[in-house]
Amino acid sequence: MPKVEVPGYGSFDTSKGTKLVLALEDNGIDILHRCGGKAKCTTCRVEVHEGTFEPRGEAEKAKSLEENCRLSCQVSVQSDVKVTPKMTVSSSGMDPGPRPEK
Repeated sequence: MPKVEVPGYGSFDTSKGTKLVLALEDNGIDILHRCGGKAKCTTCRVEVHEGTFEPRGEAEKAKSLEENCRLSCQVSVQSDVKVTPKMTVSSSGMDPGPRPEK
């Protein structure tokens, strides 16, 4: 099982192929996902410190993200990674948004 490390929150194992946003949320990290995983709002973006994800799809390319950032609703965990959510419920005071689909 791949390990996801999140500075300030710890680390956890998740099933290979799990959408990153769901892995984070299911392990107690209050990441925002205001558009419900449709790659429209960018609130679920994470900074990638270690590890890799699949190449960027058109939805991510259209968002002009920083090179080391990804939308957690658009990537799945395939191997060990270390990421930091850029926006959380607790840091923003916003409602997380609808739960993204698997």
